Amino acid sequence: MNVKNIERSGNQATITVEIDKELMEKGVNAAYMKARKNIQIPGFRKGKAPRKMIESLYGAHVFYEDGLEEIFPEVYEEAVVKQDVKAVGRPSLTDMDISEDGVVTITLTTDVYPEVTLGDYKGLEVEKTEANVTDEQVQAELDRMAQNVASTETVDRAAQMGDTANIDFEGFDNGVPFDGGKGDNFDLKLGSGSFVPGFEEQIVGMTAGEEKNIDITFPENYHEGLAGKPVVFHVKLNKVTETVVPAQDDEFAKDVSEFNTLEELKADIRAKALEAAEKQINSAFEQACVEKAAENTTVDMPKALIEAELDTQMERFGYQLQMSGYSMEAYAKMMGGDVNTMRNAFRPAAEKQAKINVTLEKIGEVENIEVTEDEINAEFEALASQYQLELDKVKSMVPAEEITASLKTRKAVKVIVDSAVAVAPKAE
Repeated sequence: MNVKNIERSGNQATITVEIDKELMEKGVNAAYMKARKNIQIPGFRKGKAPRKMIESLYGAHVFYEDGLEEIFPEVYEEAVVKQDVKAVGRPSLTDMDISEDGVVTITLTTDVYPEVTLGDYKGLEVEKTEANVTDEQVQAELDRMAQNVASTETVDRAAQMGDTANIDFEGFDNGVPFDGGKGDNFDLKLGSGSFVPGFEEQIVGMTAGEEKNIDITFPENYHEGLAGKPVVFHVKLNKVTETVVPAQDDEFAKDVSEFNTLEELKADIRAKALEAAEKQINSAFEQACVEKAAENTTVDMPKALIEAELDTQMERFGYQLQMSGYSMEAYAKMMGGDVNTMRNAFRPAAEKQAKINVTLEKIGEVENIEVTEDEINAEFEALASQYQLELDKVKSMVPAEEITASLKTRKAVKVIVDSAVAVAPKAE
């Protein structure tokens, strides 16, 4: 095999390769052996037709493209890897010439890794908010905890807002029952707004066993057939229950936590909320730093890199959908589009992330970032612990190259973030 010429233009390279007759014959014969089982010609049993006979019928070079596919790994190694062509994606065959003596000359075109020119990535000024937890947030968490341990009890009094009314009801339009207007033993939280406006308010004041007619006019934006119509609901109140929320005192704190006093519980709630807020703020600050460094980078992004990132994001989102019981196709249809519509919606984010990726890789190169064997092993051990798998199992599932690339990326991010200057957000 002989690499005759390499031409580079922007993010593309065109490579001309001469493949000798023996290597090409190896590929063509392998292609024939794979294809013949599906070929049947008169006079031969299916799968038994000689290669020469097939070539005489369909052309002398009928197996050449498939033959090239068979030897493509060897061609790629010689024409791309050994020539230090940093190909992105799979090269495409743009021309093939077969000489009379059987020598094949092919032309491959491939996207190549772009030239990346870093801008400022150290000492960046990036907005960062201060973590803060208000008394209202602490109280909201206390209220949530109290609601979780609240009890319900039946009361012998008139229904009030906040009570749960168990009712039988049926709706009539000009004396005729309408579809969807009937329910038995339905628990309605008064004040929840879950029924038609005006309905719940007219339950207030009723007592268990009482029946009454409730006049309601459906909203104009209600579904067709009932929109704007006045109707009558016949309602029977079966029982009234109230929610008993415990007082928020020291006894409450003992019941819902390991603390002995309400003040200790409040302090713990505040500390945990502050920790969560700081984690979220630090994560947002880190992302903003990286995005700003990428914005300062000059690069002509090849389409193949963007498409590869787009594939990654679609695959990740598809997995999340599967965990929720949806397929990509079903979700896209539910959202009023198709998978291509979704892919286009992801494209801006993929373009942004692809630029971030090349920026971080270039920083790793400029900063001479290295990863040690100890760091790689520690990462494998962390993954094994996280997913509760044997260490050897994790090593067989995750290539060491991926671990190395991930660690280099994190170190590059650290270079940006550690040197960044946090500034107060501008007033809106």
